[in-house]
Amino acid sequence: MSPERIFQLHLVLGYVAWLLCFGVYVWPRLKAMDPFDAQRAIATLHSFRFFGLTFIMPGVVSPQLPASFAVFAAYGDLATGVLAILALLTARIRPIFWLFVVAFNVVGAADLIFDYYHAIRASLPAVAGELGATYAIPIIYVPLLTITHVTAFYLMLRPQPRTAPSY
Repeated sequence: MSPERIFQLHLVLGYVAWLLCFGVYVWPRLKAMDPFDAQRAIATLHSFRFFGLTFIMPGVVSPQLPASFAVFAAYGDLATGVLAILALLTARIRPIFWLFVVAFNVVGAADLIFDYYHAIRASLPAVAGELGATYAIPIIYVPLLTITHVTAFYLMLRPQPRTAPSY
């Protein structure tokens, strides 16, 4: 099997495994949570996106890793991670918290979409070995990030049950 096919298989199986895990263990808890708490849990996961800077770390990835992919992915992840951290830091100021929640999800989802675009344009699956130590990011971490962005948008957009006024 070619390295390209192995990488593609890893990516697909990463989504399958996370969707199975998410559906059984994570989704039931998130949908039962207060929207604020659910978004705070998702923001906590995304606050680690600074890790994407490893795509431009000499010695971690090959110098032949396409820069058209690596640089955009690294800084998109950093921006998303900083916005998620800002959401967590402003949790006590709800309007600002929600602003940062929307921001990190929009920036993070756009980053992942553009990363896929750049990866395809740079034929990343054919040179996936150039990812070096970061190989696990696109096949294990990115599926979870994508799933949680979709979940965050769903939770933000779903109608909230109205509580009866207490007298």
